Amino acid sequence: MPKLLGQDDYDDTIFLIDEPELHINTVIQRKLMLEIDRLVGSNCQIWIATHSIGFLRALQYEFKDNCQIIHFEKNVNWASETKILTHIKKSMAKWKNIFETALDDLSGLVSPKRIIYCEGKDRPGISGQEEGFDAKVLNNIFGEKYDDTLFISSGGNTELDQRSSIAIEILTKAFIDVEIWIFKDRDSASGRFTTEEDRILYLETNHECHRMMKRWEIENYLFDKEVLQAYCTNHNLVFDETEYDKLVTDIYNQNIKDATGMIKKICGITISINPEFFKINLSQCITQDMEVFKELEQCIFNRL
Repeated sequence: MPKLLGQDDYDDTIFLIDEPELHINTVIQRKLMLEIDRLVGSNCQIWIATHSIGFLRALQYEFKDNCQIIHFEKNVNWASETKILTHIKKSMAKWKNIFETALDDLSGLVSPKRIIYCEGKDRPGISGQEEGFDAKVLNNIFGEKYDDTLFISSGGNTELDQRSSIAIEILTKAFIDVEIWIFKDRDSASGRFTTEEDRILYLETNHECHRMMKRWEIENYLFDKEVLQAYCTNHNLVFDETEYDKLVTDIYNQNIKDATGMIKKICGITISINPEFFKINLSQCITQDMEVFKELEQCIFNRL
């Protein structure tokens, strides 16, 4: 009599499954993913090719902490290009990209728990991509730990106040569970110097949804010595600490953004690199154990 094969027979196995959810209702798809995981032994791996809503939802929530996702992006010639496959960081921005690739105009199914408006370009790019510099940086820094949060640029200081207040009025009524916050640079007084005392007064006299960074602007975090040293280590560059200390005398209050060229030189960069691209790369070097990360986190998520 044939024996039924179970977990004991395949206790150390890699299972490769190609779209097992085809032609199955979305709700059942999610349950199927949970059932497959239950049936497979704890010492095994499951590799699944999928673009279904149900499976993606299961990976986004039930398997968030014990799965890795490889995203096969559009417009890549897989037949002729050599690609090293690496798993993505499961941030809100990345989830949006996955749903957009798989489901086109249904990508709106991925909705954040929290939207944080910050200063920067207010017009989206192609396919609604975020074009604001601050939003790109902050999504890079916090996207993995706070994968239910999306930073969005909404213009300059005045525009940020106007547009965010409209969004709060509309979205909080339409989507009860969505939180909307405003995060400002400390450089928010139309050229007038603002102190830490001014920042505290701003927080005390504005609604709970308002936040403000302790440092002058986002470059004062990106050009922190800790971040630049990590960047140089990652790119096999030599960081000139002596020249840095001469240039940066007050990382909290100094207008360091205008010294981007000098910062690149201090990092040993001798070729031409777009300043924004350079700073975006710096944001990718910020890790959760860094003081820069912890301080920004306090400002934004703890309103301190």
